[in-house]
Amino acid sequence: MTNLLATIIGSAAAACSMASFAPQLVKILKERDASAVSLKMFALTVTGFALWSAYGLMLRSWPLVASNLVCLALSGAILVAKWRFSHHEVRKP
Repeated sequence: MTNLLATIIGSAAAACSMASFAPQLVKILKERDASAVSLKMFALTVTGFALWSAYGLMLRSWPLVASNLVCLALSGAILVAKWRFSHHEVRKP
């Protein structure tokens, strides 16, 4: 029972983590504005997910790897959008 409970809790945590980035990414892409996003925070977040993915690979924990790669992709997309939209804002007269 303990293993099942741990699996359920881990799956729920992974689902929440992965889903948490989607609304922010959709909002940024829809509005083409990422001014409210902290570049430093998302750079640190992307680094953290990359490290969690590497850690999961070392442990051969595929659920850990998969969920962190999804989070890495979503937070990385937000980071790219932040850079892209901020870069365009500087060029506007």
